[in-house]
Amino acid sequence: MPILLLILLAMTAGCTMTTSNHRPVPPDVAQRPVSDTRHGDVRVDEYSWLREKENPEVISYLEAENAYAKATMAHTDELQETLYAEMLGRIKEDDSGVPWRKGDWLYYDRTEEGKPYPIQCRRRGSMSSPEQILLDENELAGDSEYLNISRWTVSPDGTLLAWLEDRSGYEQNDLFVKNIETGELIGEPVRNLGPWSLAWASDNETLFYTRQDETNRPDRVYRRNINDSGTGDELVYHDPDGRFFVGVERTRSGAWLLIGCGSQITSEYQALAADDPNGSFSMIAPRRNGVEYTVDHHGDSFYILTNDDAMNFRIVKAPVETPGAEHWVDVIAHDPDVHLLGHSMFKDFMAVSSRQDGYRGVRLMDLGTGRQRSIAPEEEVSSLTPGTNRAYDTDIYRFNYTSLITPSSIYDEDVATGDRTLRKRTEVLGGYDPENYETTRMTATAHDGIEIPMSIVHRKGVKPDGTNPVLLYGYGSYGFSMDPYFSSSRVSLLDRGVVYAIGHIRGGSERGRQWYEDGKFLKKRNTFEDFISCGEALKSSGWADPGRIAIQGGSAGGLLIGATINMRPELFCAAHAAVPFVDVMNTMLDPTIPLTVIEYEEWGNPNDPIYYEYMKSYSPYDNVGDLEYPDLLVTAGLNDPRVHYWEPAKWTARMRDHVTGESMLIMKTNMGAGHGGASGRYGRLHEIAFEYAFLLDRLGATSDDIVRR
Repeated sequence: MPILLLILLAMTAGCTMTTSNHRPVPPDVAQRPVSDTRHGDVRVDEYSWLREKENPEVISYLEAENAYAKATMAHTDELQETLYAEMLGRIKEDDSGVPWRKGDWLYYDRTEEGKPYPIQCRRRGSMSSPEQILLDENELAGDSEYLNISRWTVSPDGTLLAWLEDRSGYEQNDLFVKNIETGELIGEPVRNLGPWSLAWASDNETLFYTRQDETNRPDRVYRRNINDSGTGDELVYHDPDGRFFVGVERTRSGAWLLIGCGSQITSEYQALAADDPNGSFSMIAPRRNGVEYTVDHHGDSFYILTNDDAMNFRIVKAPVETPGAEHWVDVIAHDPDVHLLGHSMFKDFMAVSSRQDGYRGVRLMDLGTGRQRSIAPEEEVSSLTPGTNRAYDTDIYRFNYTSLITPSSIYDEDVATGDRTLRKRTEVLGGYDPENYETTRMTATAHDGIEIPMSIVHRKGVKPDGTNPVLLYGYGSYGFSMDPYFSSSRVSLLDRGVVYAIGHIRGGSERGRQWYEDGKFLKKRNTFEDFISCGEALKSSGWADPGRIAIQGGSAGGLLIGATINMRPELFCAAHAAVPFVDVMNTMLDPTIPLTVIEYEEWGNPNDPIYYEYMKSYSPYDNVGDLEYPDLLVTAGLNDPRVHYWEPAKWTARMRDHVTGESMLIMKTNMGAGHGGASGRYGRLHEIAFEYAFLLDRLGATSDDIVRR
């Protein structure tokens, strides 16, 4: 995938259980207000002191919140244990992934019972050959509370392994290189690098990686000769524009190294022949504001996916010697009904990921004849996406398939014949049977008449009779689409009668690029209105008991939750906002915070009075009112570099000052993780069990009687 595409006591009925929504607040909080004047407006941020991460008082405050959350949820302890056991019981702990081929080797990962992290392995030639362990992440983690291997890659000759590891969740990585045969580390680790980007040159000794600036933005590419420790690493490229993230990768063909620079709406690539590791990168097409493109290579051409004069993107090609836009020739023309999402080049064919009528699919194009055919999904409410395809010279294409009831499945398809082989379907233990569940798609009519799709899953026998507890999930930002996917953990909700719905709201790209454009900048409120319309439709259609609708979203989806409960608090009985981006104004007015400047192209620049007033109109932190809010769970990560812990902490504190009634309000911070929560699979299951216990408790759906009926 192109690097730029890489960048969150049981109730008996209803949501009426009451609890105190106050807990001790450090006495000096109210004594340290901060005022801010912008565009003639005076804003007072009485909780700005919570940004002081090194202040022991702040840590004590967060720990007190955690203790309060634990005490408030103590009546669900048994439910949490039950949920954890159920979810763990569906996982095949000793398992192995489907091997993928690169050169003479078959690579795969596997897991072992009782161990939280995967083990990366390979075998030469066939799976009957002896196993070679590349990286046992469990041994690597040791006693560390957190570990994330953001990227690993093997040298072209297969002898060396390079990897990037993060031990805090703050997405600052260290680079290690080792000899696979001997296990010996080569040279000293390189500290505090950018995540995700790592690429070998053809000489098997030159590595390219990225570093980050003071805002955690990957802004520089370095060249490192792993056998030369005396001269230091060479700066190859620096992008000073705070809107652009920088990455480096190698094409599937192996022939080219690419530096990609991307903002939210603009991109640019430079290329270097992989067999010329000490050479200079040359421009493919200079950046033009609003023009996005990604690059892959085949033969004497670069194949380019671009939105240049194509709202839903088109694919062009250009000679590697003259790759500028003036030489671009259409390969797949723009189609207003088909949103092209990505492309991958192979020796004899091109694979194109696309979306039509809201559904993901893949089409394969014979590069010799130009003939195309589509890989069709098996179910209506489903998702079909590219799989792991590392080999360039192959006649097999691998893809992933899943739905709300079908576990993740990996298929290999013969490109010439269309013969399809199921390589693996994730085994779900505990007696799971997809025949016991149903999926459907419905629409909600938005405030402006637009039809908003929703994907719904529930246990068979659940009817739209107005009595069901519902969990509605949404995101709606950055053009990211929330495609239907299977979750074995979610079965614990379905088996308690919960109807699970995904709102495919504007701000995503479910209905093409325009769907995204209609949910950003000065149209951002469409996202929140759409979500509210989904809630109303679930109620009016009978799928939901009007008093038992809960909502959930994370990161920018947490913004969705915060804005929605400010606008329509009475519509929902409970909400879970995970690592929520809720302090919109303070964050977007502070360019020193990671992601702020690049996100001017998503939300707008608040230094412009028009955007300032519009963003302020929906910012959850700035619109907390004296309202009877739904029961609310807020989760955060102390080391989160994307949505800093202080956003949910400040929001929760301000909510406590304003909320009326006796709704439950708790915040839980993982004190040793970042944006994605716990890194090991067992830790993450414990987090989900807590979150589900909160939602089921508030929905009055803690009984598993439906399983026995």
